[in-house]
Amino acid sequence: MTIVKTKLNRRSFLKASALAGGGMILSFSWLTGCKPTPKQEALGLSDEWFELNSYIKIGDNGQVTLFSPNPEFGSNVKTSMPMILGDELDVDWKNVIVEQADFYPERYERQFTGGSQGIRQGWKPLRTAGAAARYLLVAAAAQTWEVPAEEITTSKGMIKHDGSGKKAHYGEMASLAATLDLPEEVKLKAIHDFKIIGTSRKNVDVEKILTGKPLFAMDFKKEGMLIAAIVHPPAFGMKLKSFNGDSIKSMPGVKEVFSFNVHNEGYVQNAFDTTTHQELVAIVGNTTWEVLQAKSALKVDWEKAPEREFKMAGWGGNETTVKVPEGLENSEGHLARMQEFAKKPAKVLRKDGQPEEAFKNAAKVLERTYTAPFLSHNCMEPVNCFAHVTADKAEIFGPTQAPEFIMNTLSDRLGLPKEKIQINLARMGGGFGQRAYSHHMVEAAVISQKVGAPVKMMYTREDDMTYGIYRPTYTVTYRAAIDKNGNLTAIHLKGGGIPETPVAQNRFPAGAVDNYLAEGWEIPSNITIGAFRAPRSNFIAGAEQSFLDELADEMGKDPIEFRLGLLKRAKENPVGSNNDYDPDRYAGVLELVREKSNWSNPGPGIHRGVSAYFCHNSYVAEVLDLRMKDNKPVVENVYAAVDCGIVINPDAAANMGEGAIVDGIGNAFFGDLPFKDGVPQKSNFDQYRMIRMAEAPKKIEVHFVKNDIDPTGLGEPLFPPIFGAVANALHKATGKRYYQQPYMPEVESEISRM
Repeated sequence: MTIVKTKLNRRSFLKASALAGGGMILSFSWLTGCKPTPKQEALGLSDEWFELNSYIKIGDNGQVTLFSPNPEFGSNVKTSMPMILGDELDVDWKNVIVEQADFYPERYERQFTGGSQGIRQGWKPLRTAGAAARYLLVAAAAQTWEVPAEEITTSKGMIKHDGSGKKAHYGEMASLAATLDLPEEVKLKAIHDFKIIGTSRKNVDVEKILTGKPLFAMDFKKEGMLIAAIVHPPAFGMKLKSFNGDSIKSMPGVKEVFSFNVHNEGYVQNAFDTTTHQELVAIVGNTTWEVLQAKSALKVDWEKAPEREFKMAGWGGNETTVKVPEGLENSEGHLARMQEFAKKPAKVLRKDGQPEEAFKNAAKVLERTYTAPFLSHNCMEPVNCFAHVTADKAEIFGPTQAPEFIMNTLSDRLGLPKEKIQINLARMGGGFGQRAYSHHMVEAAVISQKVGAPVKMMYTREDDMTYGIYRPTYTVTYRAAIDKNGNLTAIHLKGGGIPETPVAQNRFPAGAVDNYLAEGWEIPSNITIGAFRAPRSNFIAGAEQSFLDELADEMGKDPIEFRLGLLKRAKENPVGSNNDYDPDRYAGVLELVREKSNWSNPGPGIHRGVSAYFCHNSYVAEVLDLRMKDNKPVVENVYAAVDCGIVINPDAAANMGEGAIVDGIGNAFFGDLPFKDGVPQKSNFDQYRMIRMAEAPKKIEVHFVKNDIDPTGLGEPLFPPIFGAVANALHKATGKRYYQQPYMPEVESEISRM
């Protein structure tokens, strides 16, 4: 049993106070200010609701409404976060209604879905809030029944005193409970007492999704609403020169055509303000069809954009100057520039021992270079947003992972104080990092302000895919030194990309080798990039794990045993003090996946690859089985072992892992966005190859390490290692190593020569 404080400083997440008309309030700083629309289900209509400050509401019939603060984009936080709260509150899950909270920046501290940190950071606050509410309800019952509180028990939303036989549901005690004081500390449940956490619960929105209920911003309608589309430059490195709006103003349904700037001049942007295209053309009309017809007829002239620079506020509040180069970039030029930079001296990120000496004295040196292209997010739902801006307020409704990061931008651009701007959170049809960049909210708001009407702005698929915020293009070279006795003596990695380096210098195998050198470099670009599921890890994991697999072959060792040997060294005699992984937990997932996959017995015709990686505070090992059918690789099975601490909702967690694995396999085989003269060469799914249902693994097994460690990340950690597992399985199947993503073009080229 854990005891936690309930009264902290100004950031305290708990306080109790009485409502004017009676009732119970439990304030929880980043879970407050919701505007629910209660839907009574299991217990029928409640006559009166007692609010626990817009985060918990208890009906007089015992119904409980819990509010999920974080935006939902498929990671299941809307179900899992209330499960944590509900377990400590000790409610009956069938009597719980879950609703999405809207965004209230003056009350919330972290209303952000991303970085696989939602559950990790909400774990203790959510539990503490539930436990404190339960304490007050028990105290109210003890006072009412005149019995000791320690003799009272709770279960499934009921309060009981066995000695007297008295019982009541939570709703009967809520009003009195609100008048009681919180103690200095409350007891959290022991892990073995969990009743909801660790059990599988269906997605709370599944019925709405299956029956087509309006959850997404695309579904939203408002009387008098107009439709808007934007036109952006066709190439990175170009800007608007002129356009002839008069040529389409007479077309049916067209209301307005105008250009606008996304940011005000001199505005200091943050890391989640896109720097893609600063001046756009907006077309506003009555219907989607009419607006798109006008868009296709609009005549626009573009010109090359000069180099520019702007101010950006860093995480610590310090301003930096960002320079955006001029020029129209090409994929061939990207590769050539990266190859050129890779030969130059780079920034030393970490150095252990004497790697130069080890390579000088090596009997054998293994050196391999890996590359990967730009990738587009391609969420199922294209960018869209509703906005209604008037002289004194703004209402925004759209898909966003990070509403807090766009609020300052909206306020500055619209000339409205933040308290006059309300962002309502829609369920997102995918995010993967792209929705952390909420430029679409600014665009929709500016258009609404300009036309003086509510507006729904929608991108076409082509707009969405060519606007930017891509996964960067990367390259890294790994070298390993092997002495005359066949021992690994040094590892050197040197990596960079456009426009960032993927190198994570303190991750495995750092700490496991006496002599280790990590270097990084970057090339600036006007092609805008951003967070993409497991940023940087999504490339470097595949390169690292491919190299370690080849190194194990070179040294005549089993790939899993080789990794376990390095982890044993990192545990027993670690090199350096900044290693950011736990060797025991890392080894644990490798051992578990070896067991679950029956590693040594893959079966006839099966070619097997293994990979493991640590990121977002979690450990994942994966084994991928493929066979060659008609000279083409077919993925049969994937086995994953995951250590993410306590698993809140096992079925949902496994589903998330399955999705990450399928997504990773598709990107490993097919993902590629090339450029020619600054123009993305793929703009829709007929060109940008995605994995198809028939190409998904026939079976995926996700196994979780059972432990009592607080939950860590899950949405991203299963994605990076699958790239290496695919590459290593392909090697077993073809006898060839693959160094350039995506792998399928080279596989098909090899097959055509057979």
